[in-house]
Amino acid sequence: MEHQPIYSNQGGHYGISNPGYVPTAGGAPAMFAPPVADSQGPSAPPASMFDSMPGYEGTVAGGGGFLPPPMPAVPTPQPQPGPEQPHWNIPSISEDTARDAFVLFASSKCCYSSAPAKDGVITDMEAFNTYRYRLETFTESRSTEWSHEPYSGQTVDAYAQPPPGPWDIPAQAPNFFLNGKKTIKVPYTSSVKSCHSCVGMGRQPCKDCAGAGNKVCWVCNGSGYRHGDDRCHHCSGRGRENCSRCHGQGSKQCDVCRGKQQLLVYINLTVKWTNNSDDYVVEQSSGLRVDNLSKVSGKELFRDSQYMVYPVMGFPDPSVVNAAQRLINDHQARFSQTSRILQQRQTIELIPVTKVTYTWKGNSHLYFVYGNEFKVNADNYPATCCCTIL
Repeated sequence: MEHQPIYSNQGGHYGISNPGYVPTAGGAPAMFAPPVADSQGPSAPPASMFDSMPGYEGTVAGGGGFLPPPMPAVPTPQPQPGPEQPHWNIPSISEDTARDAFVLFASSKCCYSSAPAKDGVITDMEAFNTYRYRLETFTESRSTEWSHEPYSGQTVDAYAQPPPGPWDIPAQAPNFFLNGKKTIKVPYTSSVKSCHSCVGMGRQPCKDCAGAGNKVCWVCNGSGYRHGDDRCHHCSGRGRENCSRCHGQGSKQCDVCRGKQQLLVYINLTVKWTNNSDDYVVEQSSGLRVDNLSKVSGKELFRDSQYMVYPVMGFPDPSVVNAAQRLINDHQARFSQTSRILQQRQTIELIPVTKVTYTWKGNSHLYFVYGNEFKVNADNYPATCCCTIL
């Protein structure tokens, strides 16, 4: 009858209590291979591990959705009209500035000849008014989840008194419009539970050797012999060698409780501050693609920052006025239900775009100079070569 290894745990040591070996031809005991270890990690904590806390009934391990903020106890301040808006105009760039920007652009391209940029004759420069409206809404959101850590004598305060509500716990926000995150242990939610991963034993069977403390010898493949009657010297003919992962113990310290056997279980509150930003760029008829403008800055013409901003009024381009109203309404609808709005800011930038027409070798070409950085776009540069980088 085939002998089967019987696993036991004595003093926290996992091993085979019935060696049940079969003598090899040379008389050395050939050790049995243990069953294959389960490759799955520790299972998730059971729901019964978590207590029911007043105000946190929906909290689960791994976290849930964001908690809606409570209604304000006092009326929220009403938005005020922004500062008086200046005269809207756009400065034109000089021919020298346009040429210098073009030369710099050509020199930055390894496959571009600088001749068109240096020798081309500028025949026309046309400026375009292009505006970028930006709305930023700085919000605070809160979420909770059950967490645990090895218990080493930390304070246990569950049910000492009701825990404060998730929006009643103070958290210092960073400066406005800067993203941030903070995790806070909720007071009066900490309790001690037996570790679910090792069933409170502090150790787990080694996965490499399935708790046996040894594995098949890699030299003789478990036979105990190398060639004929030549006994394997690596395993002394046993066919197996001590497991290097657990050093032959058959078990290792539990990764979850770090050998403490118990866990401190509590609720974590995660507070996130997020700067939610949306832009609207006025379409311009220059021929330059709008997405190019996302890479440059402009001259700031207007800035208004308060708890809730008032839609821009009196701007000469009606599309900017309409975009401001639309984005303000959209941010209010999107963020007020799941987070607390702390501050809003709206800006209008004037982005200079100059369309430059020039001739080179009798043909007419064009390029664009745009942004405070004088960035250049020239999709059809007339003097390029094919380069191959090895």
